[in-house]
Amino acid sequence: MTATLFTVTFAVAAPFWALMILLPRWSWTARIIGSPLIVLPVVVIYGLLVIPALGEVLPAVAAPTVDGIRDLLGTNDGAAAAWAHMIAFDLFVGRWAWLDSRERGVPALVMAPVLVLTILLGPLGLAAYLGVRTRWPDPRAAAPQHLG
Repeated sequence: MTATLFTVTFAVAAPFWALMILLPRWSWTARIIGSPLIVLPVVVIYGLLVIPALGEVLPAVAAPTVDGIRDLLGTNDGAAAAWAHMIAFDLFVGRWAWLDSRERGVPALVMAPVLVLTILLGPLGLAAYLGVRTRWPDPRAAAPQHLG
């Protein structure tokens, strides 16, 4: 079952990435990506992998050591759970960046490589987007405040 869950993990996230990268202006993309629930299928997979192993996982993450994390991730179950963890968080970060970029008016051609970087190397994609977004100020910050 672990190998199947590992394989399915990216497959359930890939359509959302495809919408953000390949169809960023399609009206359905905004509707679908607007929901934070898009990460739920991957979260369920993560739960299926981690909950049965909580007895091993909790001690390793509550008092982490290099050896303990290595041992945890060095199993098929541990690797599959780590993969689901990464895919869920990368998708959530990619979703946030995509939504934020739309509010700021960042061109889709600028966002496409940032989103691909986020898929492949999550934290570096986040860093890239944090750099990109400085070029496009938040239009809400420039809106005048009315005191009533």
